Amino acid sequence: MADLQRTVDELAARLDRPLLLEDGLQRVVAYSEQSGAMDDIRRDSILRRHTTPEIRQWLRDAGIHDAPAPLRTPGAPHLGLLPRVCVPVRHDAALLGFLWFIDVDPAMSDAQIAQAAATAPALALALFHESLATGLASHRELEAVKGLLMGERDAARRLIEAGAFPQALPVTVLVARPLSDEPDQALRLALEQGLLALRRRLSAHHPLHLVRYDHAALLVAGVPVAAEEVHAAMSVPVVVGIGRARPALAEAAGSYAEARHAAEVAARVPGLGRSAEWARLGVYRMLTHLTDHELHPGLDRLLDDDQHLPLLETLETYLDLAGSAVATSRTLRLHRTSLYYRLRRVQELARTDLSDGGERLALHLSLKLARLSGRYRPREAGPAS
Repeated sequence: MADLQRTVDELAARLDRPLLLEDGLQRVVAYSEQSGAMDDIRRDSILRRHTTPEIRQWLRDAGIHDAPAPLRTPGAPHLGLLPRVCVPVRHDAALLGFLWFIDVDPAMSDAQIAQAAATAPALALALFHESLATGLASHRELEAVKGLLMGERDAARRLIEAGAFPQALPVTVLVARPLSDEPDQALRLALEQGLLALRRRLSAHHPLHLVRYDHAALLVAGVPVAAEEVHAAMSVPVVVGIGRARPALAEAAGSYAEARHAAEVAARVPGLGRSAEWARLGVYRMLTHLTDHELHPGLDRLLDDDQHLPLLETLETYLDLAGSAVATSRTLRLHRTSLYYRLRRVQELARTDLSDGGERLALHLSLKLARLSGRYRPREAGPAS
Protein backbone atom coordinates (compact mmCIF):
# COMPACT_ATOMS: atom_id res chain seq x y z
CA MET A 1 0.00 0.00 0.00
CA ALA A 2 2.90 2.35 0.70
CA ASP A 3 4.07 2.00 -2.93
CA LEU A 4 0.61 2.94 -4.18
CA GLN A 5 0.39 6.01 -1.97
CA ARG A 6 3.89 7.15 -2.91
CA THR A 7 3.13 6.79 -6.63
CA VAL A 8 -0.15 8.69 -6.25
CA ASP A 9 1.52 11.52 -4.32
CA GLU A 10 4.37 11.80 -6.84
CA LEU A 11 1.98 11.91 -9.80
CA ALA A 12 -0.19 14.54 -8.13
CA ALA A 13 2.89 16.69 -7.49
CA ARG A 14 4.07 16.37 -11.11
CA LEU A 15 0.64 17.29 -12.52
CA ASP A 16 -0.07 19.85 -9.79
CA ARG A 17 -3.61 18.56 -9.37
CA PRO A 18 -5.29 16.16 -6.95
CA LEU A 19 -6.21 12.61 -7.86
CA LEU A 20 -7.87 9.54 -6.43
CA LEU A 21 -7.20 5.84 -7.09
CA GLU A 22 -9.91 3.16 -6.88
CA ASP A 23 -9.70 -0.60 -7.27
CA GLY A 24 -11.76 -2.55 -9.80
CA LEU A 25 -14.81 -2.47 -7.49
CA GLN A 26 -14.49 1.31 -7.22
CA ARG A 27 -13.35 1.24 -3.61
CA VAL A 28 -10.93 4.03 -2.72
CA VAL A 29 -7.36 2.72 -2.43
CA ALA A 30 -5.32 5.94 -2.25
CA TYR A 31 -5.69 9.66 -2.84
CA SER A 32 -3.48 12.72 -2.88
CA GLU A 33 -3.84 15.88 -0.86
CA GLN A 34 -7.01 17.56 -2.10
CA SER A 35 -7.01 21.16 -3.33
CA GLY A 36 -8.87 23.11 -5.98
CA ALA A 37 -12.23 22.03 -7.32
CA MET A 38 -13.93 19.28 -5.33
CA ASP A 39 -17.48 17.96 -5.49
CA ASP A 40 -19.58 16.05 -2.97
CA ILE A 41 -18.81 12.78 -4.69
CA ARG A 42 -15.05 13.13 -4.18
CA ARG A 43 -15.55 14.20 -0.57
CA ASP A 44 -17.89 11.30 0.21
CA SER A 45 -15.60 8.81 -1.54
CA ILE A 46 -12.69 9.81 0.67
CA LEU A 47 -14.78 9.71 3.85
CA ARG A 48 -16.61 6.47 3.11
CA ARG A 49 -13.88 4.75 1.00
CA HIS A 50 -16.38 4.00 -1.79
CA THR A 51 -18.90 5.66 -4.09
CA THR A 52 -22.66 5.12 -4.06
CA PRO A 53 -24.29 2.52 -6.35
CA GLU A 54 -25.98 5.34 -8.29
CA ILE A 55 -22.66 7.03 -9.06
CA ARG A 56 -21.00 3.72 -9.93
CA GLN A 57 -23.76 2.96 -12.42
CA TRP A 58 -23.52 6.45 -13.96
CA LEU A 59 -19.79 6.03 -14.51
CA ARG A 60 -20.21 2.48 -15.81
CA ASP A 61 -22.72 3.79 -18.36
CA ALA A 62 -20.08 6.37 -19.35
CA GLY A 63 -17.90 3.44 -20.46
CA ILE A 64 -15.13 3.34 -17.84
CA HIS A 65 -15.12 -0.47 -17.57
CA ASP A 66 -14.64 -1.01 -21.30
CA ALA A 67 -12.31 1.89 -22.05
CA PRO A 68 -8.87 0.77 -23.31
CA ALA A 69 -7.43 4.26 -22.74
CA PRO A 70 -8.11 7.40 -20.70
CA LEU A 71 -11.51 9.01 -21.25
CA ARG A 72 -13.40 12.07 -20.12
CA THR A 73 -16.66 11.44 -18.29
CA PRO A 74 -19.38 14.09 -18.33
CA GLY A 75 -20.60 15.91 -15.27
CA ALA A 76 -23.96 15.14 -13.69
CA PRO A 77 -25.26 18.23 -11.82
CA HIS A 78 -28.26 16.32 -10.49
CA LEU A 79 -25.87 13.90 -8.79
CA GLY A 80 -23.40 16.53 -7.65
CA LEU A 81 -20.76 15.13 -10.02
CA LEU A 82 -18.20 17.30 -11.83
CA PRO A 83 -16.63 16.24 -15.15
CA ARG A 84 -13.71 13.86 -14.71
CA VAL A 85 -10.82 12.23 -16.50
CA CYS A 86 -10.67 8.49 -15.87
CA VAL A 87 -7.49 6.51 -16.52
CA PRO A 88 -8.24 2.75 -16.47
CA VAL A 89 -5.54 0.78 -14.64
CA ARG A 90 -4.99 -2.59 -16.29
CA HIS A 91 -2.54 -5.46 -15.96
CA ASP A 92 -2.33 -7.99 -18.79
CA ALA A 93 -5.72 -6.72 -20.09
CA ALA A 94 -7.37 -7.28 -16.69
CA LEU A 95 -9.03 -4.19 -15.21
CA LEU A 96 -7.64 -3.58 -11.73
CA GLY A 97 -8.73 -0.03 -10.97
CA PHE A 98 -9.31 3.57 -11.98
CA LEU A 99 -7.30 6.76 -11.62
CA TRP A 100 -9.56 9.81 -11.29
CA PHE A 101 -9.01 13.53 -11.87
CA ILE A 102 -11.61 16.26 -11.60
CA ASP A 103 -11.56 17.90 -15.03
CA VAL A 104 -12.29 21.58 -14.27
CA ASP A 105 -10.47 24.74 -13.12
CA PRO A 106 -8.70 24.13 -15.50
CA ALA A 107 -9.44 21.08 -17.60
CA MET A 108 -6.56 18.61 -18.03
CA SER A 109 -4.39 18.98 -21.10
CA ASP A 110 -3.67 16.06 -23.43
CA ALA A 111 -0.06 16.09 -22.21
CA GLN A 112 -1.19 15.78 -18.58
CA ILE A 113 -3.51 12.90 -19.45
CA ALA A 114 -0.68 11.15 -21.29
CA GLN A 115 1.58 11.60 -18.26
CA ALA A 116 -1.08 10.09 -16.00
CA ALA A 117 -1.57 7.17 -18.40
CA ALA A 118 2.17 6.48 -18.35
CA THR A 119 1.95 5.88 -14.60
CA ALA A 120 -0.87 3.34 -14.94
CA PRO A 121 1.38 0.26 -15.48
CA ALA A 122 3.24 0.87 -12.22
CA LEU A 123 -0.06 1.34 -10.38
CA ALA A 124 -1.40 -1.85 -12.00
CA LEU A 125 1.52 -3.85 -10.68
CA ALA A 126 1.06 -2.49 -7.19
CA LEU A 127 -2.67 -3.22 -7.29
CA PHE A 128 -1.97 -6.72 -8.59
CA HIS A 129 0.38 -7.35 -5.70
CA GLU A 130 -2.34 -6.24 -3.32
CA SER A 131 -4.81 -8.67 -4.89
CA LEU A 132 -2.60 -11.79 -5.02
CA ALA A 133 -4.60 -14.53 -3.32
CA THR A 134 -1.73 -16.23 -1.54
CA GLY A 135 -2.97 -15.85 2.01
CA LEU A 136 -0.30 -13.21 2.70
CA ALA A 137 -0.44 -9.49 2.13
CA SER A 138 1.78 -8.79 -0.86
CA HIS A 139 4.46 -6.90 1.03
CA ARG A 140 4.67 -9.71 3.59
CA GLU A 141 5.04 -12.25 0.80
CA LEU A 142 7.81 -10.27 -0.86
CA GLU A 143 9.63 -9.88 2.44
CA ALA A 144 9.31 -13.60 3.10
CA VAL A 145 10.60 -14.53 -0.37
CA LYS A 146 13.49 -12.08 0.01
CA GLY A 147 14.40 -13.65 3.37
CA LEU A 148 14.05 -17.15 1.92
CA LEU A 149 16.51 -16.43 -0.90
CA MET A 150 18.96 -15.00 1.63
CA GLY A 151 18.86 -18.30 3.53
CA GLU A 152 16.45 -17.46 6.34
CA ARG A 153 14.77 -20.79 7.12
CA ASP A 154 11.95 -19.19 9.10
CA ALA A 155 10.82 -17.52 5.87
CA ALA A 156 9.99 -20.92 4.38
CA ARG A 157 7.84 -21.76 7.39
CA ARG A 158 5.92 -18.49 7.05
CA LEU A 159 5.22 -19.05 3.36
CA ILE A 160 4.12 -22.65 3.89
CA GLU A 161 1.87 -21.82 6.84
CA ALA A 162 0.25 -19.05 4.81
CA GLY A 163 -0.55 -21.50 2.03
CA ALA A 164 1.72 -19.76 -0.50
CA PHE A 165 3.77 -22.91 -1.18
CA PRO A 166 3.12 -26.64 -0.60
CA GLN A 167 5.25 -28.28 2.07
CA ALA A 168 5.62 -31.64 0.33
CA LEU A 169 6.90 -30.51 -3.08
CA PRO A 170 10.46 -29.67 -4.21
CA VAL A 171 11.39 -26.15 -5.30
CA THR A 172 13.34 -24.91 -8.33
CA VAL A 173 14.47 -21.33 -8.89
CA LEU A 174 14.79 -19.66 -12.29
CA VAL A 175 16.50 -16.29 -12.72
CA ALA A 176 15.76 -13.90 -15.60
CA ARG A 177 18.46 -11.34 -16.30
CA PRO A 178 18.01 -8.54 -18.86
CA LEU A 179 20.61 -8.35 -21.61
CA SER A 180 21.00 -4.62 -20.98
CA ASP A 181 24.06 -3.78 -18.86
CA GLU A 182 22.32 -0.76 -17.32
CA PRO A 183 19.30 -1.77 -15.23
CA ASP A 184 16.64 0.92 -14.94
CA GLN A 185 13.07 1.29 -13.74
CA ALA A 186 11.62 0.38 -17.14
CA LEU A 187 13.48 -2.94 -17.17
CA ARG A 188 12.44 -3.66 -13.61
CA LEU A 189 8.84 -2.94 -14.56
CA ALA A 190 9.09 -5.28 -17.57
CA LEU A 191 10.49 -8.07 -15.37
CA GLU A 192 7.69 -7.57 -12.85
CA GLN A 193 5.01 -7.62 -15.52
CA GLY A 194 6.41 -10.77 -17.08
CA LEU A 195 6.63 -12.68 -13.82
CA LEU A 196 3.17 -11.63 -12.67
CA ALA A 197 1.77 -12.90 -15.96
CA LEU A 198 3.65 -16.17 -15.41
CA ARG A 199 2.21 -16.49 -11.92
CA ARG A 200 -1.28 -16.38 -13.32
CA ARG A 201 -0.49 -18.89 -16.08
CA LEU A 202 1.49 -21.29 -13.88
CA SER A 203 -0.72 -21.25 -10.81
CA ALA A 204 -0.52 -25.06 -10.56
CA HIS A 205 3.20 -24.67 -9.76
CA HIS A 206 2.45 -22.39 -6.76
CA PRO A 207 4.87 -19.75 -8.12
CA LEU A 208 6.53 -17.07 -6.02
CA HIS A 209 8.76 -14.31 -7.32
CA LEU A 210 11.09 -11.47 -6.42
CA VAL A 211 12.42 -8.66 -8.62
CA ARG A 212 15.83 -7.20 -7.76
CA TYR A 213 17.64 -4.25 -9.37
CA ASP A 214 19.30 -6.34 -12.13
CA HIS A 215 17.43 -9.66 -12.23
CA ALA A 216 14.25 -11.45 -11.21
CA ALA A 217 13.74 -14.81 -9.50
CA LEU A 218 10.84 -17.22 -10.03
CA LEU A 219 10.29 -20.07 -7.57
CA VAL A 220 8.15 -23.01 -8.71
CA ALA A 221 6.99 -26.20 -7.01
CA GLY A 222 7.04 -29.69 -8.44
CA VAL A 223 8.25 -30.25 -11.99
CA PRO A 224 10.57 -27.38 -13.10
CA VAL A 225 9.19 -24.85 -15.57
CA ALA A 226 10.86 -24.65 -18.99
CA ALA A 227 12.98 -21.56 -19.64
CA GLU A 228 10.92 -20.96 -22.79
CA GLU A 229 7.95 -20.09 -20.57
CA VAL A 230 9.94 -17.26 -19.02
CA HIS A 231 11.19 -15.97 -22.38
CA ALA A 232 7.66 -15.98 -23.79
CA ALA A 233 6.36 -13.90 -20.86
CA MET A 234 9.01 -11.18 -21.09
CA SER A 235 8.63 -8.03 -23.18
CA VAL A 236 12.42 -7.41 -23.01
CA PRO A 237 15.21 -9.81 -24.03
CA VAL A 238 16.56 -11.82 -21.11
CA VAL A 239 18.79 -14.78 -20.39
CA VAL A 240 17.46 -17.41 -18.03
CA GLY A 241 19.43 -19.39 -15.49
CA ILE A 242 18.00 -22.50 -13.87
CA GLY A 243 19.15 -23.88 -10.53
CA ARG A 244 18.87 -27.49 -9.45
CA ALA A 245 15.69 -28.62 -7.71
CA ARG A 246 15.81 -28.76 -3.92
CA PRO A 247 13.64 -31.15 -1.88
CA ALA A 248 12.20 -28.46 0.39
CA LEU A 249 11.36 -24.76 0.19
CA ALA A 250 13.77 -23.99 3.05
CA GLU A 251 16.64 -24.92 0.68
CA ALA A 252 15.59 -22.55 -2.11
CA ALA A 253 18.57 -20.26 -1.51
CA GLY A 254 20.90 -22.91 -2.94
CA SER A 255 18.88 -23.23 -6.15
CA TYR A 256 18.71 -19.43 -6.36
CA ALA A 257 22.50 -19.04 -6.12
CA GLU A 258 22.95 -21.61 -8.89
CA ALA A 259 20.33 -19.95 -11.09
CA ARG A 260 22.03 -16.55 -10.69
CA HIS A 261 25.39 -18.01 -11.67
CA ALA A 262 23.85 -19.84 -14.64
CA ALA A 263 22.17 -16.63 -15.87
CA GLU A 264 25.47 -14.75 -15.54
CA VAL A 265 27.27 -17.38 -17.59
CA ALA A 266 24.53 -17.36 -20.26
CA ALA A 267 24.84 -13.57 -20.50
CA ARG A 268 28.61 -13.71 -20.98
CA VAL A 269 28.95 -16.84 -23.11
CA PRO A 270 26.64 -16.43 -26.13
CA GLY A 271 27.48 -19.93 -27.37
CA LEU A 272 25.33 -21.36 -24.58
CA GLY A 273 22.15 -19.79 -25.94
CA ARG A 274 19.51 -17.76 -24.12
CA SER A 275 19.22 -20.19 -21.21
CA ALA A 276 21.58 -22.20 -19.05
CA GLU A 277 21.03 -24.90 -16.45
CA TRP A 278 23.50 -25.00 -13.57
CA ALA A 279 23.66 -28.79 -13.79
CA ARG A 280 24.87 -28.54 -17.42
CA LEU A 281 27.37 -25.70 -17.13
CA GLY A 282 30.39 -28.00 -17.03
CA VAL A 283 33.61 -26.15 -16.29
CA TYR A 284 31.77 -22.84 -15.91
CA ARG A 285 30.38 -24.06 -12.58
CA MET A 286 33.88 -23.79 -11.14
CA LEU A 287 34.97 -20.69 -12.99
CA THR A 288 32.13 -18.49 -11.73
CA HIS A 289 33.89 -18.39 -8.35
CA LEU A 290 37.24 -17.22 -9.76
CA THR A 291 38.47 -13.83 -10.98
CA ASP A 292 40.50 -13.03 -14.07
CA HIS A 293 43.51 -12.51 -11.80
CA GLU A 294 43.87 -16.29 -12.07
CA LEU A 295 44.63 -16.21 -15.82
CA HIS A 296 47.65 -17.88 -17.37
CA PRO A 297 50.31 -15.10 -17.36
CA GLY A 298 51.11 -15.59 -21.03
CA LEU A 299 47.47 -15.22 -22.00
CA ASP A 300 47.39 -11.73 -20.48
CA ARG A 301 49.76 -10.54 -23.18
CA LEU A 302 47.49 -11.83 -25.93
CA LEU A 303 44.35 -10.42 -24.34
CA ASP A 304 45.83 -6.95 -24.03
CA ASP A 305 46.16 -6.49 -27.81
CA ASP A 306 43.10 -6.67 -30.11
CA GLN A 307 45.22 -7.73 -33.06
CA HIS A 308 45.76 -11.10 -31.34
CA LEU A 309 42.04 -11.97 -31.29
CA PRO A 310 42.34 -14.42 -34.25
CA LEU A 311 45.11 -16.23 -32.38
CA LEU A 312 42.94 -16.54 -29.27
CA GLU A 313 39.99 -17.82 -31.30
CA THR A 314 42.20 -20.39 -32.97
CA LEU A 315 43.68 -21.48 -29.66
CA GLU A 316 40.28 -21.88 -28.02
CA THR A 317 38.90 -23.94 -30.88
CA TYR A 318 42.04 -26.11 -30.88
CA LEU A 319 41.73 -26.73 -27.13
CA ASP A 320 37.96 -27.27 -27.29
CA LEU A 321 38.61 -29.99 -29.87
CA ALA A 322 41.13 -31.82 -27.67
CA GLY A 323 44.17 -30.59 -29.60
CA SER A 324 43.09 -32.15 -32.90
CA ALA A 325 44.67 -30.23 -35.77
CA VAL A 326 42.45 -32.01 -38.30
CA ALA A 327 39.21 -31.09 -36.50
CA THR A 328 40.40 -27.53 -35.84
CA SER A 329 41.31 -26.94 -39.49
CA ARG A 330 37.94 -28.27 -40.58
CA THR A 331 35.98 -26.20 -38.01
CA LEU A 332 37.82 -22.96 -38.78
CA ARG A 333 38.10 -23.69 -42.51
CA LEU A 334 41.78 -22.96 -42.12
CA HIS A 335 44.63 -24.57 -44.05
CA ARG A 336 46.75 -26.83 -41.86
CA THR A 337 49.87 -24.76 -42.54
CA SER A 338 48.09 -21.57 -41.39
CA LEU A 339 46.85 -23.37 -38.28
CA TYR A 340 50.35 -24.50 -37.31
CA TYR A 341 51.66 -20.98 -37.89
CA ARG A 342 49.05 -19.50 -35.56
CA LEU A 343 49.70 -22.06 -32.85
CA ARG A 344 53.46 -21.36 -33.06
CA ARG A 345 52.74 -17.63 -32.67
CA VAL A 346 50.61 -18.39 -29.60
CA GLN A 347 53.48 -20.34 -28.06
CA GLU A 348 55.96 -17.54 -28.79
CA LEU A 349 53.77 -14.68 -27.53
CA ALA A 350 52.38 -16.53 -24.50
CA ARG A 351 55.74 -18.18 -23.74
CA THR A 352 54.10 -21.54 -23.43
CA ASP A 353 54.41 -25.08 -24.77
CA LEU A 354 51.24 -26.61 -26.22
CA SER A 355 52.77 -30.08 -26.00
CA ASP A 356 52.62 -29.75 -22.20
CA GLY A 357 49.29 -31.04 -20.86
CA GLY A 358 49.41 -28.77 -17.82
CA GLU A 359 49.96 -25.70 -19.99
CA ARG A 360 47.10 -26.69 -22.29
CA LEU A 361 44.78 -27.08 -19.30
CA ALA A 362 45.84 -23.72 -17.81
CA LEU A 363 45.34 -21.94 -21.14
CA HIS A 364 41.99 -23.59 -21.75
CA LEU A 365 40.61 -22.67 -18.33
CA SER A 366 42.02 -19.15 -18.67
CA LEU A 367 40.21 -18.62 -21.97
CA LYS A 368 36.89 -19.67 -20.44
CA LEU A 369 37.51 -17.45 -17.43
CA ALA A 370 38.36 -14.54 -19.72
CA ARG A 371 35.01 -15.07 -21.45
CA LEU A 372 33.21 -14.77 -18.12
CA SER A 373 35.09 -11.62 -17.15
CA GLY A 374 34.43 -10.02 -20.53
CA ARG A 375 38.10 -9.66 -21.43
CA TYR A 376 37.78 -12.18 -24.25
CA ARG A 377 34.96 -11.69 -26.73
CA PRO A 378 35.35 -13.93 -29.78
CA ARG A 379 33.78 -12.69 -32.97
CA GLU A 380 32.11 -15.99 -33.76
CA ALA A 381 31.38 -18.47 -30.98
CA GLY A 382 32.93 -21.86 -31.48
CA PRO A 383 32.25 -24.71 -29.07
CA ALA A 384 31.42 -23.11 -25.71
CA SER A 385 32.74 -25.72 -23.36
